[in-house]
Amino acid sequence: MKELTVDATVDNITSVTDFVDEQLKAFGCPLKAKMQIDIAIDELFGNIAHYAYKPDVGLATVRVEENENPPAVIITFIDHGVQYDPLSAEEPDITLSAEERRVGGLGIYIVKKSMDEITYEYKDGQNILKIKKNI
Repeated sequence: MKELTVDATVDNITSVTDFVDEQLKAFGCPLKAKMQIDIAIDELFGNIAHYAYKPDVGLATVRVEENENPPAVIITFIDHGVQYDPLSAEEPDITLSAEERRVGGLGIYIVKKSMDEITYEYKDGQNILKIKKNI
């Protein structure tokens, strides 16, 4: 298991993505799964950066673990910001046109559809969101 703790800012999305990609390369992660994970990082870490500590900046930790049986990558996002379960948000109606659709929710919807498992818990004053991608 490897982890990185950085300020939860949009500027650090690239650092987090590079850190995770380094671990994915070591795990032999296929390109398609890596691209899906990178999109998830952009969405999830971006949400932490935008909303967890607003208007202040706090820390966020990203943990990367490899599961061997079945082969999978588990990425955990941890912050001490405002309690928020993104999985409880109403799913967007993707049958509506972009003009008719309400703003928000599409990013987490894409993450839910592209990952094999996603869980959220609030424990000890921390938001803990885990995504799992089978490789």
